[in-house]
Amino acid sequence: MPIVRVALPVPLPQLFDYSSQDACEEDVGRCVRVPFGRGEKSGVIVALVAESELDPARLKTVRHIQREVAPLPADWLELVGFVARYYHAPLGEVIALALPPGLRRADAVSDRESDPLLDLSAAGHAALAETRRPSRALALLGELRAAGVIRRSAARELPAGAALGDAMKRGWVVAVRGTDPAQPAASRPELTHEQRAAVEAVTSAPDGFAPWLLQGVTGSGKTEVYLRLAERTLAAGGQVLMLVPEIALTPQLESRVANRFPAACVVSLHSALAEGARSRGFVQALEGRADIVLGTRLSVFAPLPRLGLILVDEEHDASYKQQEGVRYSARDVAVWRAHQRKVPVVLGSATPSLESWQHARQARYRSLRLDARALASTLPTVRRIDTRRLKLDEGLSPQLRTAIGERLARGEQSLVFLNRRGYAPVLSCPACGWVSHCPHCSANLVVHLADRRLRCHHCGCDTEVPHHCPVCNNQDIQPFGRGTQRIEARLAELFPEARVLRVDRDSARTRSQWESLLAQIASGEADILVGTQMMAKGHDFPQLTLVGVIGADASLHAADFRAPERLFQQLMQVGGRAGRAHLPGEVLVQTEYPDHPLYRCLVKHDFDAFAASALDERRAAGFPPFTYQAMLRADAPMLDDAMQFLAHARRLAQEMAPAGLRVFDAVPMRLTRLARRERAQLLVETDERGPLQAFLVHWIEVLRAQRTPRELRWQLDVDPLDV
Repeated sequence: MPIVRVALPVPLPQLFDYSSQDACEEDVGRCVRVPFGRGEKSGVIVALVAESELDPARLKTVRHIQREVAPLPADWLELVGFVARYYHAPLGEVIALALPPGLRRADAVSDRESDPLLDLSAAGHAALAETRRPSRALALLGELRAAGVIRRSAARELPAGAALGDAMKRGWVVAVRGTDPAQPAASRPELTHEQRAAVEAVTSAPDGFAPWLLQGVTGSGKTEVYLRLAERTLAAGGQVLMLVPEIALTPQLESRVANRFPAACVVSLHSALAEGARSRGFVQALEGRADIVLGTRLSVFAPLPRLGLILVDEEHDASYKQQEGVRYSARDVAVWRAHQRKVPVVLGSATPSLESWQHARQARYRSLRLDARALASTLPTVRRIDTRRLKLDEGLSPQLRTAIGERLARGEQSLVFLNRRGYAPVLSCPACGWVSHCPHCSANLVVHLADRRLRCHHCGCDTEVPHHCPVCNNQDIQPFGRGTQRIEARLAELFPEARVLRVDRDSARTRSQWESLLAQIASGEADILVGTQMMAKGHDFPQLTLVGVIGADASLHAADFRAPERLFQQLMQVGGRAGRAHLPGEVLVQTEYPDHPLYRCLVKHDFDAFAASALDERRAAGFPPFTYQAMLRADAPMLDDAMQFLAHARRLAQEMAPAGLRVFDAVPMRLTRLARRERAQLLVETDERGPLQAFLVHWIEVLRAQRTPRELRWQLDVDPLDV
């Protein structure tokens, strides 16, 4: 009887053997359901073997092999195998992460396309030719005939789109297959000289793997470069994988890509999709029916038999790094996958990560530049407002208030940027000093005054705002600090005639809410925006001419060595929202350190000078990218348990450490308590990647053999972002 080797989602670095009545080599890569313990688990067949280490009589039998879907190909199994090896995670857990839930359970998956191309059938043309009483369905047929082949989602937006269901029931409109997915829409913007040079550089390079860093200022048209490269890849018969950092960017870019390539099958993959839609999109990619796969970090695992190009937008964004479970970097995996498949990968950003910028400087990556804006003639003017001797009104300087008033008078939009949502960071009692600490975390409960709640932004703890101090009963408890809700309220008081709109995670919790907010802004229904980092990325609002930044100084002195890099990237990104069309833009940064080198570089829009200076500091301090790190983290109900485990792990590391490996002391994490668990961490680093990886293989093996308290959990983070 055939023996199959299955990867299961369990925290053990091993595979499991099962017998099967009819398994064959064609089943390698298929999802299966198998008995495990007293229950059942789903996994993937990774090999057929002639014999097992176990007695064949003891092998349990596979219960179901999903043969309705094509098997996962060998290159995909190689991809997840690399992720498991490099990030030292069990293969079964990596596969479970990479597969959509429906497919992972080996359920049946519908192959029905969610947004098919539509065209008039013969009956539809006949109905138009006949003399009939006017109806909405006939009006729609006329509109469709004029539009040509069109996506169902676009057909619904036509003036008579409400009659689409009726027209399809009558058989007048039917789903069709696109003949040329590379055929772009009729209207395309003219490329600038720099855009054309970038497209030609990538497409004229010899076939094979080539990593490109596309560094373009905000508004320089990086997306148009992506679309032109995608067009050429589709024309050559290839598939395109395009990664974006956050779900919030997906609908806007998805619409733009679908409109540019109306005959192409564009699939979105991200965690907010319904299970059925995500599984369906994954299968379309697997079977080669998807021409363009667009999604967040998990889409890097989409199986693509005709892969011809990988695009990574905003490659510097921390969202590409998974921070729980398998801690992989989708950007780095994308580069490895491009090398595996021998295709080009383009990493785009106005403010590249220092690692990627260093690779380009060392010629490991090929460099592309877009130094001029595509539409606006100039970059926004950046001015520093010295707040050391100013009296601020709820964080707003007189200069910022004046600038907002001027934009209101001209009918333009303003954005006040503060990366702290809620009304105030903390509630406090001035009489006894009570502070609204989270009962489960080493953090404070944030005041959300709109619905009178105190919320923890780390663990989700939620409670009512008390009417008096819970310690001394003082009724004069006060919020301290500022969040977006507090700024929103004050702006509404200062400018009662203005329409103030807050854009943060509280106001846009769902995709429909987010799309509604974007539509309001784009249509000019908001005069003053108050936003967090959600507003910093990829959005284009022609009427937005002023950006005011509040509270940026906090990151200048943070403990994390990456904080200045993130601050500079964030300020350049959010400043780039201003003046993207024909109207000039201005950015006002309130600071108590106007002469700080970071702000001097920001005024000049000089990312290269900032990056060179920051890398010099990292080289002197021995920080990445000049060293390679791994972080061992542990958490338990009591901090002592986590610290004792890490102290033991440190002793083991020192006993087996190769020359050049540095093992640091175990320390509590900055946010020590999270969701009722105490957390600590232990850092190891070397000057070369190879020795670190070789050490981790043996260290993890030894750690897994240790007996630990039942409530203790530990994880390894290779190339950690938070140190």
